Amino acid sequence: METTTPAPPKLKRVLGLWDLVYYGVILTSPIAVVPMFGEAQVLSRGHAVITLLAAMVAMTAAAVSFGRMATVYPSAGSVYTYVSRGFNSQIGFAVGWAMFLEYLFQPLQNSLYAALTIQRLVPHVPFALLSAVAIGFMTCLCWFGIRTTARANEILLAFMSIVMVVFLGEALWYIFAHQHWHGLISSQPLYDPRTFSVRAIAAGTALAATTYIGFDGVSILAEEVENPRRNVLLASVLVCVFTGLFAAFQVYLAQRVWPDYRTLANPETAFMDVAKVVGGYPLFVAFGVVLLVSSLACGLAGLLGAVRLLYGMGRDNVLPRKIFGHLDAARGNPSYNVIIAGVLAYLGTLTLGWERSVEILNYGALVAFMAVNLAAVRYFGFSPEMRGKRNLLVDVIVPGLGFLFCLVIFLGLQSSTLVAGTVWVLAGALYVILKTKALGQPVVVDFAVTPDKD
Repeated sequence: METTTPAPPKLKRVLGLWDLVYYGVILTSPIAVVPMFGEAQVLSRGHAVITLLAAMVAMTAAAVSFGRMATVYPSAGSVYTYVSRGFNSQIGFAVGWAMFLEYLFQPLQNSLYAALTIQRLVPHVPFALLSAVAIGFMTCLCWFGIRTTARANEILLAFMSIVMVVFLGEALWYIFAHQHWHGLISSQPLYDPRTFSVRAIAAGTALAATTYIGFDGVSILAEEVENPRRNVLLASVLVCVFTGLFAAFQVYLAQRVWPDYRTLANPETAFMDVAKVVGGYPLFVAFGVVLLVSSLACGLAGLLGAVRLLYGMGRDNVLPRKIFGHLDAARGNPSYNVIIAGVLAYLGTLTLGWERSVEILNYGALVAFMAVNLAAVRYFGFSPEMRGKRNLLVDVIVPGLGFLFCLVIFLGLQSSTLVAGTVWVLAGALYVILKTKALGQPVVVDFAVTPDKD
């Protein structure tokens, strides 16, 4: 009697287009624009809506490249994989090293914002203590290996959506009651000749790009999607467009409620002040709570990412294996990395401001987005596999424009951020050169080893 070997288990293609869109909206968050509203207003001199729409164009073009590369490499939704396959592993490592800044600074940025939010509610508690509590909370969850479930993610999204819908209703009524119909329809948030500045808008757009961080996570699910060649690309674009238009509408209303950015007393938490104007103290507190919970959840996801990436580098002996490749025997957790990442995040909250931490996070993300656009140009526009099937508009012009848009936003970062990020990348390049000679072989790290996004 013949025995048949059972087929190895594999992921099932069960996710439809709207499953992907919903997942992408969770990753980007419906209130992603709230933390950066005040700072974007200040940087852009009152033109935050324009910065969001400009960033949307750049991110949508990048989303097309992500979606198309996911159809070529559907089993690995990672910037590192796309760039390594599109160019080579050394360039992939350099881009992954830059992308590492995104993971390292996400918990730092979110901890800063959580501490700032709590301080608005209880102003007499020292900032250093609040940031220690925020970082300590995330670090403890990482230490015990606790991660929120998909159900908790849905509850969080529902809570954020309810608070935002209440704000939109209150804001519309407030504007109509005080300014009537002409207050609801105004060109001032789009163009104010008294303060308009291209350079200021470029600086604000670099910050506004933070709103879209996370859309690339849609490509991670490429192996479980029905018709991935269509749905991953379409979902990535829809997530960017929805995020941009919804965020622009929120900011438009906030600008109509509080038109003069120069009177913002606390730019980092300015949206809470706008909420207090339209909805009173209860809505002020509701926004504080939802921002706190959202910051801690996003920060935890970033901390887990940093821990996993440090472990991946330690496991492959790029960083000292005894420390960074260590796993706790009881929990199966890289416990040393949890402590290291937590300490680095806490020190960062004491030495960096929220805006600067966001800019450094954006440095890593924008380098990754530019690299994916270039990888798409090279594969679809010039690879032998695409000979006879090329479409100049889709294969070269769109990803080329995506690269240029991201480059313009990238150059809009403050010069000190560009210097710091470049030093980081050069340090990584020098390290990998020395490590390659020491090992006698190419250094390859799987930067795709990341936790599930919460």
